[in-house]
Amino acid sequence: MAAPRALYACDPDRSRGRQFAEPPSKTRSPFRRDCDRVIHSTAFRRLKHKTQVFVFHEGDHYRTRLTHSLEVAQVARALARQLGLDEDLTEALALAHDLGHPPFGHAGERALDGCLKAHGGFDHNAQTLRVVTSLEHRYPNFDGLNLTWESLEGIVKHNGPLIDADGVASGLDRKRAIAEGIAEFDEVYDLELSGFASLEAQVAAIADDIAYDAHDIDDGLRAGLFTVDDLKVMPLTAEMIADIDRRYAGLDQDRRGAELVRELISCLIGAVVSEARRRLEATQPRSADEVRHAGQQLVAFASDFAEAEAGIKAFLKQRMYRHERVMGVMREAEQIVVDLFARYHQTPSDLPLEWRDGAAHENQTARARRIGNFIAGMTDRFALTEHQRLFDSTPDLR
Repeated sequence: MAAPRALYACDPDRSRGRQFAEPPSKTRSPFRRDCDRVIHSTAFRRLKHKTQVFVFHEGDHYRTRLTHSLEVAQVARALARQLGLDEDLTEALALAHDLGHPPFGHAGERALDGCLKAHGGFDHNAQTLRVVTSLEHRYPNFDGLNLTWESLEGIVKHNGPLIDADGVASGLDRKRAIAEGIAEFDEVYDLELSGFASLEAQVAAIADDIAYDAHDIDDGLRAGLFTVDDLKVMPLTAEMIADIDRRYAGLDQDRRGAELVRELISCLIGAVVSEARRRLEATQPRSADEVRHAGQQLVAFASDFAEAEAGIKAFLKQRMYRHERVMGVMREAEQIVVDLFARYHQTPSDLPLEWRDGAAHENQTARARRIGNFIAGMTDRFALTEHQRLFDSTPDLR
């Protein structure tokens, strides 16, 4: 049963509005409108053919960025419903969180970051902000999607504040300056980078973790990178597997794995709800703004579950993300991105016409950023097609 809207939830009737003023919708709240704009965006459709872990032609049953985003949205809405949050804003943030990812998953991101090292680097959160504020060209009066302030805030701050009260980079950005593009946009449209994000954004962020953990286990099992019994090395999953085996003696391995994934999702959602309620009870925020100034993330795992969840990530890193089969494909994928970047930078005339205009006369940084934006928008298969067009030999990525 859904909880009533809480005082600390973002209220669509009190939204801070949009960068470019628009008349309100007669039938949809501002946050529902944001969610619909994300769903109808070109960047969202492209996620269908962007790698999660396995490249698109390894099989139709593996996750893509699109199916991952839909699964994150399902988990996020379940959490928001239990906590009395705005489900539309939560869903919008969950669906938008990967819009800035380049082709070939984290391998493509590493490659682009290296190519753009001298020009501010590449960060997928900053790229998502670019997509929704400038790179989508669908509306007559503005570039981007003109999302509400709350949606833009959630996109850039879902992992916590980016700067401290003195303006010094903090949190995940402590080791490097704020990602290229976020600081520049913040100067034009203040997103209050020193505050925490809304609870809706915090829910979308932790839903991403839950979906990664559960569904990468599912894909790893399907790919034969490990077995259900291999997961007994972790106490949390070991207990679940033992319980499944007691309840369903002789269950086949596919159903055994699927039941484990379901149990894990339910367990982690319950753990987040319990800890979030405990922290909310302790801090007693009475508005979304009080959440932003609470001084801590309010949606999180308790320490024991945080340790267990970190163990799952460590297992997946060793047995899946660094598996030689996956690493071999990703090394070749990185080289495809590097090759494309170098070719476009050297010969801008190889860019499509809509991306080519003005590139030959730009300075090095502007041209590099243009090329980075173009490559980041590619799907896996379009990147492969472009590489085949421009080079004599292209890896098969199998």
